[in-house]
Amino acid sequence: MQKPLFLILFVLFSFTAFFAKAQKNTENKNYSIIIDGFDWGPAVSKVILPLDESPENYKAKDFEIFVTRSSTDGQIPPTQSYGKRNIILSYPSDAKGNRLEEGSHLTLVLAVAPNMPLGSPIQYMRVGNRGGNFWIDYQLQIIHQPSGTIWNNESERIRPIVDEFDLEGQFTHQSTTLSYASWIPEQVEGKIPLIIWLHGGGEGGTDPTIALMGNKAFNYASPEIQALFGGAAVLVPQAPTFWMQASEGMTRGQTNDIYNEALFALIDDFVKNNPSIDASRIYVGGCSNGGYMSLKLILEHPDYFAAGYISALAYHNEFVSDQQIKEIKNVPIWFVHSKDDQTTKPDETVVPLFKRLKDAGAKNVVFSYYDNVTDITGFFGGEDFRYNGHWSWIYSHANTARTDFDGSQVMMDGKPVTIMEWLAGQKN
Repeated sequence: MQKPLFLILFVLFSFTAFFAKAQKNTENKNYSIIIDGFDWGPAVSKVILPLDESPENYKAKDFEIFVTRSSTDGQIPPTQSYGKRNIILSYPSDAKGNRLEEGSHLTLVLAVAPNMPLGSPIQYMRVGNRGGNFWIDYQLQIIHQPSGTIWNNESERIRPIVDEFDLEGQFTHQSTTLSYASWIPEQVEGKIPLIIWLHGGGEGGTDPTIALMGNKAFNYASPEIQALFGGAAVLVPQAPTFWMQASEGMTRGQTNDIYNEALFALIDDFVKNNPSIDASRIYVGGCSNGGYMSLKLILEHPDYFAAGYISALAYHNEFVSDQQIKEIKNVPIWFVHSKDDQTTKPDETVVPLFKRLKDAGAKNVVFSYYDNVTDITGFFGGEDFRYNGHWSWIYSHANTARTDFDGSQVMMDGKPVTIMEWLAGQKN
């Protein structure tokens, strides 16, 4: 009778000791996360843990990470609300996740993919009367199994490139206030061009980080694209709702929208207040809703913009007059679209518009027309992995669009060019 009692007491003591240790190890255990932007949107790709001892004593296989995704603004499907994140590898680092031979922190690299919603810190939800992408509560619990140590308090979010933008921009025209993000390169001599990006229908609101990261728009400030322009300012305005909002409902060009006047006033004000910008090299582009607005601005101000770059155009061809075609035929424009786009159907938008511009004598209008939108990285299946056909802006952000409507390579000055190389060569 004494032996079972001894075993019970031993087990109780062991559990008490374990939970006491676990409770001690969870006190003030902070972690940081890195949110990278990918072709499909943002994902939490790394976790940074401050350590009291050498990172060499910790192995990736000894950790487990669980995520809870929640929001008070809208609903998240149960299967996307909680789960386990997969760890690929670990390395010693500094507090920002930069690899070091000997560091005071350990960075855990997490698996990400377009079909892994648990990796995303945003969610497409209906909030009020509008659907859109919104930041959500993204809580991690990182467990070191051998020691029972738990990190469960996020202390910092690091967003490469995005954090370099001025995210506090506000501009009011009459009764309309627009938020915007901007980026101006340092140590650039002489005048620089301005790249304007107008977001899609899901990225409206008052937080321009959504406009930058809902898709990979921040990439226009990346070193690779900046090198093509010799340095360029980047401006990313944000509609409070969506660019195609009309006084009643939504417009596809049949009626006026409510934002284009305030948006142009913002752009003009930004240029005037930044004397380093070359007013003869202002480029406007966008996707879907932003593609509509890019074309709208060009139609309203054909002499202002040096070029346009438009993906998944939402402006319906039938609402562009023959007179407007004549007025914009000399504006360089590069269109990007996919044949299987069911949201902005090409036969109603870009295909007839492109043909009308060419028939009117447009000499510098390009149209990259894809069968599908596929994985350009090759990591997730390459040509065998298909995104939503509406997502043709991927080819613009990544600067991989390089073919014209007939499939031929686009040439400029006798050399093959990509969409951003072409854009950098345009001047009003």
